[in-house]
Amino acid sequence: MEIIQQDLQGRVALVTGAGNGIGKETARQMAARGAIVGVNDLKQAFVDAVVEEIRACGGQAFSVVHNIASREGIAAAVQQTREQGGRFDILVNNAAWVRYQALPEIQLDTMDRMLDVGFKAVIWGMQAASAAMDPQRGGAIVNVASTAALRSTLNSVVYSGIKAGVLGLTRAAAAELGARNIRVNAVCPSAVPTEGTQRNRDAERDARRAARTPLGRLGTVEDIAKGICFLASDQAAFMTAQALVVDGGVTFTNL
Repeated sequence: MEIIQQDLQGRVALVTGAGNGIGKETARQMAARGAIVGVNDLKQAFVDAVVEEIRACGGQAFSVVHNIASREGIAAAVQQTREQGGRFDILVNNAAWVRYQALPEIQLDTMDRMLDVGFKAVIWGMQAASAAMDPQRGGAIVNVASTAALRSTLNSVVYSGIKAGVLGLTRAAAAELGARNIRVNAVCPSAVPTEGTQRNRDAERDARRAARTPLGRLGTVEDIAKGICFLASDQAAFMTAQALVVDGGVTFTNL
């Protein structure tokens, strides 16, 4: 973990779903930028490993093991982060549980779990985080949406609907929280190779996706984490209600 510019120095951040993938890299980069990071996930071993890695590189982090799929769980995660960090400045709503199903095959239990983690938790997280932020200092919330909110693919009715909903939540919360100096933005990644997306990927499909991308490659977790860190930092101090598309140009082109 290289030391980057210290544009998050002293900020206290909670990153949900940070045991692997985009969340893990976001926690790493935020710590490298000077933030004190609450690393959240369900699996203690995954969380502790991320925390140990950050600390080994000179960063500050602690484990926040709560199930954020419930209102009580995300509220507890925010409270713990504020208590251990001494303040609360940044929330990254990254956690997701995803299954792709064709419309006739959608199951109630699958949809409910996706909604709990990917949609409801965003609402409850913003509610808890905004209450925990200093009324004078404000803070930043970054919601991880997807380019699926902008251009859908097959078998993604629930996923695309949730991510489009996340963009709606982002804009509405930005309007409501701006007076309290709380900025709310979203990042929209395209297909990014992670542990969680591996079941839906193969080498041939990845090659096709890269060929359709103007920049000629798939995105990485590092690419997405940089966008999240930017939106959380003062470099984006006059940005709110925005959806930052980090996709190599694939969504708005037709190669």
